[in-house]
Parts: sequence; structure tokens; C-alpha cells
Amino acid sequence: MLGSADQSLKSALRRSTLLTWGGLLLANLAGAAGAFVLAAFVFPTTGSDDRLVKNLVGGAVFYVGTAVLVMPWTSVVSRRRLAWAREGRVPTAKEQRRALRLPAFVANVHALMWGLAAALFGTLNGLDDVGDGLLVTLAVAIGGAITAGYSFFLTEFASRPVAAKVLAHGLPSVRLYLPGLRMRVLLAWALGSAVPVIGMMAIAVSVLAGRDISRTSIAVTTLSLGGAALLVGFAVLRLSWRATTDPVRGVRAALALVEGGDLDVRIPLYDTSDVGRLQAGFNSMVDGLREREQIRDVFGRHVGPDVARRALEGGIELGGEQREVAVLFVDVVGSTALASEASPADVVALLNRFFGVVVDVVAEHGGFVNKLQGDAALAVFGAPVPHDAAASAALQAGQDLVRRLRAQVPECDVGVGVAFGLVVAGNVGAEQRFEYTVIGDTVNEAARLTELAKDQPGRLLASGRAVREAGASWSAVGEQVLRGRSQPTQLMVP
Repeated sequence: MLGSADQSLKSALRRSTLLTWGGLLLANLAGAAGAFVLAAFVFPTTGSDDRLVKNLVGGAVFYVGTAVLVMPWTSVVSRRRLAWAREGRVPTAKEQRRALRLPAFVANVHALMWGLAAALFGTLNGLDDVGDGLLVTLAVAIGGAITAGYSFFLTEFASRPVAAKVLAHGLPSVRLYLPGLRMRVLLAWALGSAVPVIGMMAIAVSVLAGRDISRTSIAVTTLSLGGAALLVGFAVLRLSWRATTDPVRGVRAALALVEGGDLDVRIPLYDTSDVGRLQAGFNSMVDGLREREQIRDVFGRHVGPDVARRALEGGIELGGEQREVAVLFVDVVGSTALASEASPADVVALLNRFFGVVVDVVAEHGGFVNKLQGDAALAVFGAPVPHDAAASAALQAGQDLVRRLRAQVPECDVGVGVAFGLVVAGNVGAEQRFEYTVIGDTVNEAARLTELAKDQPGRLLASGRAVREAGASWSAVGEQVLRGRSQPTQLMVP
């Protein structure tokens, strides 16, 4: 009935206007008919048939005249208050407040016109009989109160698409003096219960004041006002209930989507009461969750998902712990010549393809790419997440890496070195800037093995300790004291 949430503002205005005026014409007609029935047949008045006809004709004239005057008046006011929408610009704070107060304006206009009607018809009938004048005034007042309250709820409902467009620019910073949840409940109670009960009490006061009213008239009046309280009370209470529960249902449905992982959901904000602030709070919460998830994703891409998860769950502390890990180092052969022969953009594209294969292979074997250094990469198996077969996984990753790089990135000739040993793994740096890394002789050993692997036909070398730890059947090709080390390293190939 209100249209989709992504409809244009002009479409929302057109739909809202049709719903509002169609509903208000019917509401005023029903209110006028109800007031006439109360005054003529329910309340124990003593008027003649001539006065009945005069009231009927006067009521029709007043209804038509009011419609002719009120509808153009409210239409002009509405157009002025929504001029920003037709001009396609963002409303100012004042225009935003005036647009959101349209339902209250419409209700106030109806209350004014029905108040004038109560005073006019009460006076005309009171010229013949004061008691009849008071009862007619009460009948018109009851019809007017219900119509004015109904007009507020109806206009508020029909204006939701427009209010959503207005509130898309944020909640007003000042109080709008519109009915909140508590006032809406009180208004529904007043229109559905208090007003009919006041009518019953007025009849009782008339009897106590000495007005001659038959038992049949009292019974008819009581039954009529009781039935009106049931029917009108249900209708008004339903509007009030929908004004409160519809936004809550929207929030509940959106929460289910968020629980399912959809962080792009956003509910339209069309209420300025406490429920509207609930809608705004939900959208702010989802914005925060989406931003947090984006940060988590970017953080994980920079440092690795395992390190990111460890940091988010356990906090940040400088320092590390000793662990036995397997270290894999891979470096591109002839990267200097490649950079001098190709454009920077081509070099970056090639390195991205190279690192894509490295990250995939290491992740498949349960490792963690700790550093991407220019044209080289350092991968760790066993930190920050423990690995039961770190050495074996690193050796298998090295073999797969050489094979897949030759197939998928043949432009890159690489050397791969694998070592196993004790390192310190943890956060290194300063409080303002640090990174998770592994430090130790094992890392240096893997880097030196990578330099030697560039001269091997298989482009892969591992230390003897790594092969023994894995229990793999590799072949020894000699021993060598690697640069920066004092002890010889046994060189192993697949």
C-alpha cells in the first residue's frame, strides 16, 4: 500500500497524498454521520422533525464547505512544506521539522474545524432548548475528537514513505513535540474509551439534573455508546498499535538478516518517536558491524587471518614465545633485470600473480604467509597456530609451489628454501606500530637456502633437520656453512 522502500520521492509524495485525502474524506464523512446519529437518535434530545431536517441540511453544508476550504488549505501548506522534495534538494533542518509535523498539522486543522462545528450546532439547537444544545455539542465534539485523532494516525501512516526520505538525512536535533509511544497509547485510550464513557456520564448527569429520560432512551444511549466504544476503540487502537509494532517488526526482521550474515541490510527510518530512535540505533549498529567486518577483512589480508583472529580475541602484547616451526622462503630469480626490462605496471601485475600462487599454496598446507618482501615471501608453519606436522607441510608446500609457479607463472623463475628449528614468534616493534613475525636462526637459514636453491635444477633446497623432522625420503647433495652461520647445514633435495 505504501510502495517499496526504494521508490522515488515524487512517487512517495503522490502515493501519500492519495492515501491521505481519500482516508480523510471517509473519516470526516463517518465522523459527521456518527455525530448526527448521536444527536438525533442516541442522545435523548427533544427536537422536532423540522429541527432534525435543519441539522441534517446544516451538517451536509458544513461538511461540504469544510472540505472545500480545508483540503485546499492543507494542500497549499503541504506543498510549501515539501517544496524541497519537488526541487530535488536536501531539506534544511527547519524544512525537515515542518515536513515531519504534517500529521500533527492535519489533526490540528480537523480539531479546529470540528470545534467550530460543535460550537455552531450547539448554539443553534440551544436557542430552542439548552439541554438539547448541550447534548448536540457533546455529540459533535465526540465525532470531532475521534475524527481528529483518527486523522493523525491515518496521516502518520500514509506519510511514512515521505518521512523515510526526510529522515534519510538524519534525525532532527530538536524536539518536534509529536506524540511518542506513551502519548499514542493515551490518545488511543481517550478516543476509544474515554470519549464514549464521557457521553454515558453526560446522560447520567442529565438524569440527575431532572431531565425526563425514559428507560428505553437510556438503554439505547448506553448500547449505542458502548458499541461505538468497541468499534471505534478497536479501529483507533489498531492504528496506534500498527504505528508501534510495524517498526519493531521491521527491526526484528532485519536482525534476522544480520544474524544470517547480511550486513548490507538497512531499515527505512520513518518514525520520530522512541521507536524511530530504535530504527536509527539499529542502522548505526549495522554500520558499525559492517565497518568492523571491513576492518577485520583488511586487517586479515595484511597480516593473515590467523594473526588477525588471535589479535582480536586475545589482545595485543609486545613480545613473543619460543616455538619450533618450519620456515619456507621463496624468492624470484633475476628480479632486478626483470624490473629494468618491463614497465612498473607489468612488474606489479606479474608479482601479484606470483604472490597469489604463494598465498594459495601455503594456505592449502596450513601455513601462514608472514611477509611479502618485494619479490620474495616468508611463510611459517606452526605459528601463530600450532601445526602437528609443520616440517612435512612445509616440504610438501615447497614442492607444490615450484610445480604450480612453473605452470601458472612461467615468467617467474624462483628459488625455495625450507628450514626447521626454534624461533621466537610474536609482536615486534613499538606500542604505536608493530607486526607479528618470527625471528631466529631458522629464518636466516631458510633465506640462505633459497639463494642456493636458485642454482639447483629443482629450485628447491631443505635443511637436513627439516627432512628428518618430517621423515621424508629426500636426497642429500652435500653440506655447506651458510653465510652468517658457524655450523654446516646438510642440503637436501626431493
